[in-house]
Amino acid sequence: MMMVAGGVGYYGLAVFLEPLQEEHGWSNSEVSGATSMFFLIGGVVGAVVGPYIDRYGPRTFQIVGVIATGVLAMLVGGVTQLWQLYLVYALIAVGNGLASAVSINAMMSRWWIRRRAKAMSISATGVSLGGVILTPLGAWMVEVGGIALAAPVLGAAVLVVALPVVLWVLVFDPREMGLLPDGDRSEAEAEAAVRSSGRRQLSAESQLRAWTRGEAMRTLSFWAVLVGFVLVLMAQTGFVIHQIAFLEDRLGSRSAAAFALSTTALGSIIARLIVGQFADSVDKRWLTTGIFVVQGLAVLGILAIDNAVATYVLILVFGFTIGNVYMMQSLLVAEIFGVVSFGAIFGIITLAAQAGSGLGPFVVGVLEDATGSYTSSFVVTSIVTFAAGVVVLLARPVTPPAVEDERGAEAAG
Repeated sequence: MMMVAGGVGYYGLAVFLEPLQEEHGWSNSEVSGATSMFFLIGGVVGAVVGPYIDRYGPRTFQIVGVIATGVLAMLVGGVTQLWQLYLVYALIAVGNGLASAVSINAMMSRWWIRRRAKAMSISATGVSLGGVILTPLGAWMVEVGGIALAAPVLGAAVLVVALPVVLWVLVFDPREMGLLPDGDRSEAEAEAAVRSSGRRQLSAESQLRAWTRGEAMRTLSFWAVLVGFVLVLMAQTGFVIHQIAFLEDRLGSRSAAAFALSTTALGSIIARLIVGQFADSVDKRWLTTGIFVVQGLAVLGILAIDNAVATYVLILVFGFTIGNVYMMQSLLVAEIFGVVSFGAIFGIITLAAQAGSGLGPFVVGVLEDATGSYTSSFVVTSIVTFAAGVVVLLARPVTPPAVEDERGAEAAG
């Protein structure tokens, strides 16, 4: 599901960026503005439905979202006016917001607690596979028949692949099937495993504690996660969406540039699976900061070294970080605030992060229009990425107010 819904809704936008400008004579900033709006609207939708996902589960939202994403992606190939592009992108964003980030991560967080990083690293390879498979396929179809061919095929892939998975495979909570998270056979076994790990924040007390949005927003950790990921996703998405356009001149063709984007996606698969093997046992704040630093350095290296082989190597390194950024956002929120209120809290953070994702491509496009090159744009994205790494270190585990009150009453007694 994530391969087609997330792949088309993320990497597909990069495939369409340059052809939309060429076919219709629109500027970089005009098309990038539609992409920015896409991310912002998707974030708003996630924030709105988050509490309802916690209460009712994501299945209905995912069914509607998958159908909307697939059908509307088909329509991108038929737009002739700029307002039509903005309308179609806005509606695709609604579908993607219903089907993807909040729904999927709320589900994954309930099925796995101690093994959450490993599980998410495996499932999230779907989006990266979308980049590996769908990006070169989409770029090839654009060269053969334009967006009029590529968009319908990619949209149909969403419907054919994702809809059966939502209808007949996914289950929101293991308890609906009489199971426990992590495959544990009893609650006592689960608690014993948490005690032996020394990670109290993964106990049933912490993971099943309900938070209101107001309580969460009164913690420094909430704002550290929010600001940190707004900054890094603004920079990361700004680079990814413009990556094909930037590399086309350096590598000699759109197909070569699309292959480089596939290399990015491939790198994200490899690194996410590796990181997922040990991320459950380390301090996720420092791991996140390290990922951010590597990403910023990779972008600076791509700018500084104008060589095809070095470009592919550094694009691969950038890819090593890209998938882990999204995974660490989910892991930090689930570890700090638990699973009962995950959708409500993650929805707000996703809204802010999506706003950052939306602003990134637009800022990069405006700077490229103004300067005639991507150099200044990508230097700025690198600096922003480093700043995000500093901010996220403030996202320490916190104790819910209700638990603090109970402990205070026990001490007083």
